[in-house]
Formats: sequence, structure tokens, C-alpha cells
Amino acid sequence: MLVDLHSHLEGRVRPETAEDLARAAGVAVPVGGWAAALRLDAPTDLTGYLVKVAASYPLFQRLDAIERIAREAVEDAAAAGFDYLELRFGPATHADAERTLAEVIRAAAAGMRTASRATGMPSGLVVAALRHHDEELNLAVARAAAALAGDGVVGFDLAGDELLFPRVEPYREAFRLASAAGLGLTCHAAEAAGASAAREAVELLGATRIGHGAHIADDPETLAWAADSGVVVEVCPTSNHYTGAIAAVSEHPAPVMCDAGVRLVLGDDNPVQTGADLAHERRVLTEVLGWTPDALAALDRDSIDAAFLTDGERHELLARLAGGTGSP
Repeated sequence: MLVDLHSHLEGRVRPETAEDLARAAGVAVPVGGWAAALRLDAPTDLTGYLVKVAASYPLFQRLDAIERIAREAVEDAAAAGFDYLELRFGPATHADAERTLAEVIRAAAAGMRTASRATGMPSGLVVAALRHHDEELNLAVARAAAALAGDGVVGFDLAGDELLFPRVEPYREAFRLASAAGLGLTCHAAEAAGASAAREAVELLGATRIGHGAHIADDPETLAWAADSGVVVEVCPTSNHYTGAIAAVSEHPAPVMCDAGVRLVLGDDNPVQTGADLAHERRVLTEVLGWTPDALAALDRDSIDAAFLTDGERHELLARLAGGTGSP
């Protein structure tokens, strides 16, 4: 099945849509055009990678633009045969005196809802606090997300530059608020920082899923803890190569984590930047990392179990998996 549990809205902007929105907003066309501006041409580090993702930020200046980008992201995923898509984004980046946090979140959720109804593919919005924002702003993001729990918002995340802002303690209250509202909790961790960052995210923030977690396999003790605790790791192999977390896609530690008993799910992170969507990442698992049919079957089951779905949506996906009608 194609269940995408780690994908960023800012990393799914169609280049042709970027051109339209930039023209409407009076944003200058980058040298080489929008396709080149959004696409990474070589691996870098996490900071450089995020600079490329931020090239899309000027396109989020209007609520109707945010709604369009979200709608098209879900439409594109459905057209590619996805069975479910979770989109995450940091609304504080796109809010200002003219657009409140709640309005920004509602616009993204509305676009996703429209596309899900039209395509029949379920989707959910994960709201992200950002590491470089102060505690007060991240608390405001958490409150806005909590107020919209069940109205398109399904989860809460911590994203941003783990290299420059590795501590997670400042976000404990934001995650407490999100959890109290019934939102699923995930956290980018152990992508640029060491293995212990994943354990801190689980034990201090209450995260049940870890975004990337590429360095968990570096430490045998943390690897064993991840397997024993049942935490789910959202792996994004191609993206991890582009952020410098791994030297080559063939060196991604997904097989090590899988063999150790860690529960894994799959994401494509920022496919416009990397050129690698979820179907490509699934091929990486089988053709590059040597995953067996049994390993893929476990990934599919864990993906449905770990997704921030309603009971009805989960039941439907499980039925599709049992009937063999999901995407291969």
C-alpha cells in the first residue's frame, strides 16, 4: 500500500502553481525559474536542505493560495495511487497580522478536505511547531491545532533545524496541549542529532512516532530501546541522503532497524525538492535496501496502525489491505 506518513506541504508545491501564485502575489521569478528554485541539485546538510524548502514560503501569502496548494497536494497523491496521505506544515511561518494561525490551518485543512472528497483518498493534517520559534509562539500553534482537532487536524509535530536547535524540553507544554486535545504526536528527531534525541522526544514530549530517526541505528542501546518501546520510525531514505544524514541511499539504516524489530513506516518528506515520491521510496526499500515481501507486509500493517486515522478510515484501509486492493 502507499500510506505516506511523513510529507511536508511546503515540499509538495507544483512548479506551475508556484509560477501562478508568484505572479498573483508579485513575487519575482527566481533565476532559472521555479522548478529549479524548488529542486535540490545535490545532497547538502539539513540547514541547506531547509533553505531550499523555504524557497516556497513566499507562495503561502494568501489563504486561498494555501488552500490551493493543500488541495493539489492531495490530488497529486491520489493520482499517484496513494491510499492515505498525512501532510504536515508549520503554520506560524505563514501567519501574520493579516492571517491568524487558525485561519492558516483552516485553509490547509479545507483544501485537503475538498480533494479527499473529490478523490476518495483520505488525508489528515499534522500541525508542526518549529524549533527556531520561541516557546510562546509554539504554544500558540499548539492551541490553534488543538482547537481544530477533529476538524481536519489529526496530529502535532516538532520540525525545523535539529542541527541548530537540538533541545526538545522547550516544547513540552505545546505537546501536552496537543495530546490533551487527542492529537497524534510525532517529532522530527535523530535526523541530524544523535540517537538519544529520539528517546528524548518519546520520553519528554510523548511522541509515539519519530520523524526520520536515521541515527537511532548508530547506538545499540537506543536501537534496542526503540524496538522494545514500540515507537514507530518514519523513514525517508532519499531525503536523508539529501540532508546528509546518510552518505548514500544504499547506506540507509532501515534494514538494521527492521532486523532489530523497530516498527517502520514510510514517507517522502519533500518530494518536489528531492524528486522522490512515495512510490520511489518504496522501490528504494526493495531494489536498493533488499526488503522482502514479508518486511513490506509488516510496513503496510504498521503504517495503518500508526496513522492518525479515524476508526472508520483505519477499518477501511485494513479491509483494503486484507483484500489486496491497495496500491502495490
